[in-house]
Amino acid sequence: MTTAAPHRIVVADDSAFMRRMLTDALSGADTEIVGVAANGDEAIAMCERERPDVLSLDLAMPGRDGIGVLRALRQRHIDIPVVVVSAFSPSYGVRAVDALAEGAFELVAKPAAQSGLDAFVRELESKVHAAAETKLRRPGSAAAAGASAPAAAPVARTAPARPPAPWRRQATATATRVVIIACSTGGPRALAQLLPELPDSLGRGTLIVQHMPSGFTASLAARLDGSCALHVKEAANGDAIGPDRVLLAPGGSHLRLTEDGRGRVSEDEAIGGLRPRADLTIVDAVRVWGERVLLVVLTGMGRDGLEGARAVHHAGGRVLVEAESSCVVYGMPRAIVGERLADEELDLSALSSAICAGAAP
Repeated sequence: MTTAAPHRIVVADDSAFMRRMLTDALSGADTEIVGVAANGDEAIAMCERERPDVLSLDLAMPGRDGIGVLRALRQRHIDIPVVVVSAFSPSYGVRAVDALAEGAFELVAKPAAQSGLDAFVRELESKVHAAAETKLRRPGSAAAAGASAPAAAPVARTAPARPPAPWRRQATATATRVVIIACSTGGPRALAQLLPELPDSLGRGTLIVQHMPSGFTASLAARLDGSCALHVKEAANGDAIGPDRVLLAPGGSHLRLTEDGRGRVSEDEAIGGLRPRADLTIVDAVRVWGERVLLVVLTGMGRDGLEGARAVHHAGGRVLVEAESSCVVYGMPRAIVGERLADEELDLSALSSAICAGAAP
């Protein structure tokens, strides 16, 4: 029986204390630290030499900072998943979103105090392992090369016809749909591609739930707003949807909906470690709009969106998911496909047309 090779990791941080903490946290039977860098130039050199499975990268470093490292790796065609491990605050949200836009796989906030160390280590290990597994599944990797024949080109998959739910309401001829988009790891880059392809008026309105910590989503909303025809804003209490408006769930809070469909920001406990939780927003939307909900689930780890998809399915709404061919992490879509709740599974490049068609009367 063969044993899987350990994931090879390079750690880059200008703090000797953090380098030691990260090295200790990531050293284990299934991981190997193959390089430790104190600045951006050292990180690039180590990645060129070692070609690790994952780079753990601080953003704030002297000389070439983390954003500079991400750009240099891309320019040199060094394809390594990067988990950004840095100190974040609301004022630092722009830099975090910049890192994701430049290709970072995930973000992990450095612990603010010793009391948060255990949670930090668990989150770090989870995201680093997910990044390493993603690299191993990419075309051209050692794991992917084990196939004896090239894979067929991905095609759109359509779910078999489903029987109508007994409580399904009849839609009126003018009942346009509310669009809800749920995503996690890889979501900001997917949204940056998808939203500019959408028109300046879409259905009854659009809601987005992207898993992010507090302080980041205002910057993400501003970046998306500047790149698409729709108006994108971070949701606040009392916000109403509209055909030209996209409401983005605020990081660190749940986005709930009132009986008349207005936004309500909730500080209730995280569910499954997630706040915002897409399932809550989707179920609320089904309660308000029923079969007029169009759910779109993009790349992301975990199973958030599954319960929401089940509610949309039972109400007679429509569910689209991103295909594995374009997902950074095929976790959230996989969960829905596995339960046969997806009406269509499409590459990211084909989703905008499907959304426009599905949101129409």
